[in-house]
Amino acid sequence: MSSTQKQSSIPHFVKWVIPALIIIAVVAFAFVPRPIKVDLGEVKEQAMMVTVDDDGETRVRERYTVSAPLGGRLLRVGLDPGDSVSEGDILATIDPGSPDLLNPRTRAQLEAMVKASKATVARAKTQVEVATVDLEQEQKNVDRNAKLVESGGVSQAEFEESQRRYSAASYAVEAANSNLEVANFELEQAKAALIHTQGGGEQETTEEKDWNFIIRSPVSGKVLRVHEESSRMLQPGASILEVGDPKDLEMRIDVLSQDAATIQPGQKVIIEHWGGSAQLTGRIRLVEPSAYTKVSALGVDEQRVDVIADFDSLPDDENIGDGYRIEARIVVWDSPDVVTVPSGALFRSGENWAVFRVIDGKAALQPVEIGHRNGQVAEILSGISEGDTVVLHPGDQVEDGTRVEAR
Repeated sequence: MSSTQKQSSIPHFVKWVIPALIIIAVVAFAFVPRPIKVDLGEVKEQAMMVTVDDDGETRVRERYTVSAPLGGRLLRVGLDPGDSVSEGDILATIDPGSPDLLNPRTRAQLEAMVKASKATVARAKTQVEVATVDLEQEQKNVDRNAKLVESGGVSQAEFEESQRRYSAASYAVEAANSNLEVANFELEQAKAALIHTQGGGEQETTEEKDWNFIIRSPVSGKVLRVHEESSRMLQPGASILEVGDPKDLEMRIDVLSQDAATIQPGQKVIIEHWGGSAQLTGRIRLVEPSAYTKVSALGVDEQRVDVIADFDSLPDDENIGDGYRIEARIVVWDSPDVVTVPSGALFRSGENWAVFRVIDGKAALQPVEIGHRNGQVAEILSGISEGDTVVLHPGDQVEDGTRVEAR
C-alpha cells in the first residue's frame, strides 16, 4: 500500500471515532448523579426559650360572691354590672319575715353557720401566719445568696432560684390575707343573720321593728355580675351578685397535666392576642394540685390543670377586663446564648439523633446530642458547631455522601 493511500485512510477513521466519543460522553454524563435540590439551614448561637403555650382567661383576683345569709324575700336589686360601690354600701335587702315565725331548725342552721365561719377565720389566720414565716425565710435566703453570688459561693442560677421562691412566697401571703378578709366578712354576715333572727335587727322604728336584713359591700370596687335582680324568695346561701375590682386581674391558664409538671411558681408568662397592641407579661403564682378531665375540640378526654398567674402591669390606655380570652406562653426554660439547630434538620438514626451536614456540596451523616427543644429549634450539646450548614427536612433521596445544592 502506498503512502498516499495511508494518509487518505486516517481522516476516514477519525471521522467515525470522534462521533463515537461524543456519544459515549453524552451517555456517561446522563448517568452522572446530579445534585439534589434541598432546603438548607444554619447552626446558630442565639437566645432560646422553651414555653408551654395554651389558652386562658383573665379574671378578677378577689371576687366576692354576695349570697343570702338567711332565707326570705329579696327586694329588687337596684345595681347593674359596672356600677361602682364603696365598702359598706348597701347591695341588697332581704325581708325574712317576723323572727317569731322562724323555727328552731332555722336558728340552729344559722348558729352552725356562725361556728363554721369562726373555724374558717381561724384556719385563714393560721395560713397567713405560715405564709408570713415562709416569706421571711425566703427573704433571708435572698439576702444571703445576694452576698454569696458576688464572692462565687453560689451560682447565678441558684440566686435567681431563691428570688423566684421569694416571689412565690409573697404571692402566697397576698392570697392568704385575701382569704382571711373573705372569711371575716362571711363571719360578720353569719353573726348579723343570727342576731337578726333573735330580734336584734339593724333598723328599728318607734312603732315596730323593721325586720329587713341589709347586705353591705365587703370591699370597694364595681359590681361584676348580678345573679338575682328581681324580687323573689331566696333560700339561704343563694348567690345575689358579685363584687370586685376589675383592674385587679389575674390569669387562669389550663394546661395539660404533663406540661403542668414542668411549671413552677415564679416563672415568666408572656401574654399575646388578648385584643390589645402591647405584649403583656406576668408571673406564675400557683399550679393547682388537682387535675380535671376536659373534652378537647376533637372529642378527646384530656387531663387539665389550672395555672394561676399575676400580671406584672396592665395598660392604662387599652381596655382589658374580667373574662377576656388570652394566649399565654409560660417560659419553663431559657438561655441567652446556646448553639441551636432548626428542628426540621433533626431525624432519628438508630437510637440517636442526627443531621445531614453539608461539606463540599455533599451531605454527611452527623450524629448529634441535643438538649432542650421548643418546636422551632433544638439546643446542640455536641456533634456540630456554630456556622455549620445542615439539610432541612431531608427526604429518602438524601443519604450519606449524596451531592446536594440549595433549592
